[in-house]
Amino acid sequence: MIDKLRSIAIFATVVDQGTFRAAAGHLGLAPSRISETVSELERDLGVTLLYRSTRHLSLTDDGRVLYLKAQNMLEAVQHGLDAINASTEAPVGSLRVTLPAFCSQTGLMDAVAAYAQAHPRVRLFLEFTDSPRDLIKEGFDVGIRAGWLKDSGLHTRNIGYADRLLVASPGYIAGRAAPKRAEDLQDWDWIRFAMRPDQTDLTSGDGETVSVAGRSTLTVTSADALYEFAARGLGVTAIPENLACRGFERGDLQHVLPDWSLRPLGLHAVWPDVSRRENLTLRFVRFLAEAAAKGDG
Repeated sequence: MIDKLRSIAIFATVVDQGTFRAAAGHLGLAPSRISETVSELERDLGVTLLYRSTRHLSLTDDGRVLYLKAQNMLEAVQHGLDAINASTEAPVGSLRVTLPAFCSQTGLMDAVAAYAQAHPRVRLFLEFTDSPRDLIKEGFDVGIRAGWLKDSGLHTRNIGYADRLLVASPGYIAGRAAPKRAEDLQDWDWIRFAMRPDQTDLTSGDGETVSVAGRSTLTVTSADALYEFAARGLGVTAIPENLACRGFERGDLQHVLPDWSLRPLGLHAVWPDVSRRENLTLRFVRFLAEAAAKGDG
């Protein structure tokens, strides 16, 4: 019975994720093992649960019935785990978290590492990507977002900030008149980040804020790509401080208008209104927020 329940849970995960490969990544198993498990379950039950094609999976009538029952079963299990997590000091379960790629080299990793060490019974899956993710559709429990959030219907909590610096390569800077004010950058080439506005707000030491658009023919979806193209002399850009400091140390980049500052990026934890692992999610987010508060102090 235990083996069959495990097979049903794997089958439900395949349906949720849409493909055997995605389910394998979600569960940390080989795709071939996922496929074999579903096939064995079909043989045991004497029915076909999934129609398979080269690109898509779809439920049969029998598969749809089993999937609905499996959802009820898994929800009951999760409610049980939530009850345990709510009443004990040792959370248990698994969390899927998506984070901006640049965060892998920031102080946020100290907080995540501390959480992992403090709660060894929690299995963490961390995806680092600068591309936006649909938490519900893609099966993530928590997302870390950098920037200034719009109302999205998700629960949010601030867990810190990421400073940014304006940079360009030494060669690019040498070929232009030294800027004294933000307006002097209007004729410079700008490398843009797709998830940010097309203009950059710079604030002087006196508190004056100037919005600069500049020329832009290059837009990317990765903070690391901003660094690489700036280092290759294609223009000026705003990047997280940890990446900028790396460029300064290597001699790839120089700080542009160091007397002017950029608005820091807010780091926010976001999670669905109806979380599949509510108590575990809340504990994780609270841990990160408290770690950030201690760091600020």
